[in-house]
Amino acid sequence: MIWLAGAPLAGAGQLAEVEIVDSSTGLRLESWHHEGRRYVVGKPGGRYAVRLANRSNGRVLAVLSVDGVNAITGETASAGQSGYVLAPRQSTVVRGWRKSLEDVAAFHFTALPDAYAARTGRPDHVGVVGVALFREYVAPQPAPLQKQAPATAADAAGGVRERSEGERLGTGHGERLHDPARYADFRRADERPAGIVSIYYDSRENLLARGIIPRQPHRAHPQPFPAGFVPDPS
Repeated sequence: MIWLAGAPLAGAGQLAEVEIVDSSTGLRLESWHHEGRRYVVGKPGGRYAVRLANRSNGRVLAVLSVDGVNAITGETASAGQSGYVLAPRQSTVVRGWRKSLEDVAAFHFTALPDAYAARTGRPDHVGVVGVALFREYVAPQPAPLQKQAPATAADAAGGVRERSEGERLGTGHGERLHDPARYADFRRADERPAGIVSIYYDSRENLLARGIIPRQPHRAHPQPFPAGFVPDPS
């Protein structure tokens, strides 16, 4: 697993919060809900980041998929792969494809043929960011005065060590950004995710064409002088 530095987050709520933000300003991208899905508006060429916020009192593993590709390993994404470890109440921002423990290649919106997933022969899932969330396994406390059995080899190992941390839009493989991280051990409480967050994206024009962003109503018969007659003075 990979550990990213981040700020502690106050408050309570669901296990974790996931947002797509503008890399330059940190502001959330405009979003819309349609038929149970969440969509954000992407601007071609614009750089973006994924903000992860742990809302729980325990550590959380966030496995990040962009266009169906694991953002750390570059593999076709699966929930059982490497991810980012968040401390209790921590928030952090993932700005790109992990290239090393020191840098990432920036996420940016681009035409589908130029998307990293498409350029590596995997265009089928372009247009969605997904995060699979896992709670950490906590060993049960032994009963008072009870003799504890010897630890097995698997127990002593503390779990498996993994790395952590008109045309449709896709996510490109952009410029290198300094973004240090480090390895961390994490043992999942369950093989199945405690939750999965999916956020879809496309250009404003495409979201309008698909009816996800409602169009403003147009007047059937525009009037050349809509104000009418001269009103009386007050």
